Amino acid sequence: MAHYAKVLNGEVIDVIVADSNFINSFVDTSPGEWIQTSYNTFGGQHNNGGTPLRYNYASIGFKYDADADAFYAPQPYNSWTLNTTTYMWEPPIEYPSGNNLYSWNEKDQAWEIVND
Repeated sequence: MAHYAKVLNGEVIDVIVADSNFINSFVDTSPGEWIQTSYNTFGGQHNNGGTPLRYNYASIGFKYDADADAFYAPQPYNSWTLNTTTYMWEPPIEYPSGNNLYSWNEKDQAWEIVND
């Protein structure tokens, strides 16, 4: 079994688990295209050492870049940029090291410690 994302106008609108024979013979009259995605691919790396597929596992709301053949999450903040090596969003300031949890403050362009 494999995972397939339904893409319409560059956006993932559905994700299913199906056998490739089903996908190859399935008659879908609704708009969009079914594209295979890998549950084990994240940031252009395969978790189990296999061959990565389309940079990231697709989820509903993700974008699909057909030219790069890449799935990626929606932009989380206006200041973040898409790394086209990993197809992951990167903040303008690196996440702080240490044991604290932080959240991004877009207005101040800074990481803030999350209080429990």
